[in-house]
Amino acid sequence: MPTEDPDTLADATLDVIAIGRSSVDLYGQQLGSRLEDIASFAKSVGGCPANIAIGTARLGLKSGLITRVGDEQMGRFIREQCGREGVATAGIVTDPQRLTALVLLAIEAEGVSPMIFVRTDCADMALSEDDIDEAFIRSSRAVLVSGTHFSMANTEAAQRKAIRIARAVGRKVIFDVDYRPNLWGLAGHAEGFERYVKSDRVSALMKSVLPDCDLIVGTEEEIMIASGADDVLSSLKAIRAVSAATIVLKRGAMGCIVYDGPISDDLEDGVIGQGFPIEVYNVLGAGDAFMSGFLRGWLSGEDHATSATWANACGAFAVSRLLCSPEYPTWAELSHFLERGSSHRALRKDEAINNIHWATTRRGEIPLLMALACDHRMQLVDLADQAGAPHEKISAFKRLTVEAAARVAGGRPGYGMLIDERFGRDAFFDAAGKGFSWIGRPVELPGSRPLRFEFSQDIGSQLVEWPVNHCIKCLCFYHPDDPAALKAEQQEKLRALFEAARRVGRELLIEIIAGKSGPLTAETVSTALQELYDLGIKPDWWKLEPQASQQAWKNIDAVIERNDPYCRGIVLLGLEAPKEELVKAFEATKAAPAVKGFAVGRTIFVDAAREWLAGRIEDEAAITEMAGRFGELTDAWLETRGLK
Repeated sequence: MPTEDPDTLADATLDVIAIGRSSVDLYGQQLGSRLEDIASFAKSVGGCPANIAIGTARLGLKSGLITRVGDEQMGRFIREQCGREGVATAGIVTDPQRLTALVLLAIEAEGVSPMIFVRTDCADMALSEDDIDEAFIRSSRAVLVSGTHFSMANTEAAQRKAIRIARAVGRKVIFDVDYRPNLWGLAGHAEGFERYVKSDRVSALMKSVLPDCDLIVGTEEEIMIASGADDVLSSLKAIRAVSAATIVLKRGAMGCIVYDGPISDDLEDGVIGQGFPIEVYNVLGAGDAFMSGFLRGWLSGEDHATSATWANACGAFAVSRLLCSPEYPTWAELSHFLERGSSHRALRKDEAINNIHWATTRRGEIPLLMALACDHRMQLVDLADQAGAPHEKISAFKRLTVEAAARVAGGRPGYGMLIDERFGRDAFFDAAGKGFSWIGRPVELPGSRPLRFEFSQDIGSQLVEWPVNHCIKCLCFYHPDDPAALKAEQQEKLRALFEAARRVGRELLIEIIAGKSGPLTAETVSTALQELYDLGIKPDWWKLEPQASQQAWKNIDAVIERNDPYCRGIVLLGLEAPKEELVKAFEATKAAPAVKGFAVGRTIFVDAAREWLAGRIEDEAAITEMAGRFGELTDAWLETRGLK
């Protein structure tokens, strides 16, 4: 990359701002199927610039996006997802008159992906010069313009304004040719996958952009449309005649070639990055992943060979997975792959890489978790029966526990709820609007040993219906000294649950209670966890009972660090212990940094439940009682961590 003048970058807080398309991609989930026959879709952020903004953010660059979205749920999804990914969203304009663009896609065969662009008068194509804020452009070291947004007068004017500002203040200009004939009106609605239609009009317009660019990236077809020439070598020479930019020629499975300086008669006379032979699963979005990897190197001052290798690796990740931006690698994931490679040609089948991908793209950090657990079923049924109350009242009581927890949380991060589906459906709806950092729900049949799931043993079909931010919680009564047949059966059940959780994209908490099935020593629970890790089970959370010694906690902490440093951590369960015992247990967990909090239930709600179900206290009294106890426990936890 050309040397930058530090004086011109004094107010640059971003590395790159991408300008142009943003859409919601709806990917058909039935592979090898015509789009006509697709039955269900997976939703993700799409559109070349939006993909690149997310892809570069995942690789550690500070990125931003300039686009328009509709004033509706899909537009808010794009804005919120970009925010979760770390993309600066100040340039995302909400258009009250137009809808967010949609794209429907299917994977019919290798390299065959029919798609329909639903973009009639869509929001992103209404981008105008007024949407280009000079201060925002100045805040970045580079701006990326994209080909589709030169297809209309208003979007062309917006991008040219951004280029003028960037050039005036010494910023870099990147051109992703991003040629979709369909979006230039050169192919029919059914030809969304068409990659090249020759057009003198398009070439003339794109060629006028080239002199202002520092980096130009395109496929062979895109290089030809940008230059107007009829073959790749002539196209490269035509571009070089009007632009001194670095040119990157993307060649799919053949990798890429980077050209600086004069273009020789030998097409291979450039810098070639390391390639990665992998299975091609879906080519859509691979170019945006490629660009993200190249920019991670180019904007970081790496040589072209390194940048090209990173770009090829990111492209390899994309073509080996189904979706676009959700599948792009993070820097930790890419680094692991570059250092260790993979024994799988299909990278999506590499469990080590998948674990890094999953853990480094989860929805935000949760360094502290204090949860009120009200997922109890048998215990509340017993209390209702003792009080002579109908079981329907249990559902109403669970709604009171949500209100109690919310009063203590006060909208602050670090608070959560555990609620069951059998009696807690209305409570889930209440909790959704309370701003909790975490909501968990159980899947185990209460008291089952060997483990059974509550509603159906086909657990995967149940999880699809869950909100994406609900964490699966599964209690297993598991002891290392269990009979071999029992242990094998429970292990198989937990492995199936883990695979289902990852398949549908839900976090998993595994609760291990060993003390009811045998003695607890300093090695008991750490051994149990190691046995499950040996099966490839890596839950996001563990929920564990209080331990007999600090050494037990140290052993547990060491097992987690050794097997899965990306684990969110441990929460402590209560087992109806009195507050004083729990406070002692809190202190003991200081020996294990992996312990992040607690999920306690009966200690908090059992007395209020008994009185309320019997009709001896009203709603407000029950809420106040539970909020008081939950507040005391949260205060005690925060004090042990020096946070209060």
